[in-house]
Amino acid sequence: MLAFLVDPDKAEDSYIHSLCKKAEELKVDLFLVGGSLLTSGDLEDCIVKLKSASDIPVIIFPGSPSQISNKADAILFLSLLSSRNPEMLIGQQLVAAPYLKKSNLEVIGTAYLLIEGGKQTTASYISNSNPIPADKADIAAYTALAGQFMGMSIVYLDAGSGASKAVSAEMIKEVKEQIDIPLVVGGGIDSKEKLNAAYEAGADLVVIGNALEKDANIF
Repeated sequence: MLAFLVDPDKAEDSYIHSLCKKAEELKVDLFLVGGSLLTSGDLEDCIVKLKSASDIPVIIFPGSPSQISNKADAILFLSLLSSRNPEMLIGQQLVAAPYLKKSNLEVIGTAYLLIEGGKQTTASYISNSNPIPADKADIAAYTALAGQFMGMSIVYLDAGSGASKAVSAEMIKEVKEQIDIPLVVGGGIDSKEKLNAAYEAGADLVVIGNALEKDANIF
């Protein structure tokens, strides 16, 4: 499967229109919407624009408990298992839980792992956590397996928005060998070769973000 990641801070009407057109051409399976830090953007407005321009499902990829909207189809309920920061493991989730209980969103328990991508990303800075080193595939694999044993529905390996290096094929393969739940991979995938490499290594869903902002025809 393939997903486009949309940053509400960059969701001008013209960009959303061209993005939805490209998504239809490429048979994209879903949109992820959200960001580690929202400034001028409006999450709900971005979701409404996507839903009005396309029939592709929209899933919230939240950076904080404030990023919740009933306008979406579902939300990734993230626990940052690569972190030792309790706020990212359970604190923020506790704040979000009562709002999600009242919502009509499908809530998808997600073992979220930040992977070192060549430079510090907004996600690692905001979460005050160190990513798993890129050459420690075994740590990523058993962290993902722990997430599965804890009852989470999917594993998400993320090198971070704007990463200079994507998650390696070796790490994707090793994680996939350990888990029986879907594997999502994103961050730093800015070429068709990297996209195919992620699929071949075992990714079930690949997320594309910054690369599309630079060139919508890159794939």
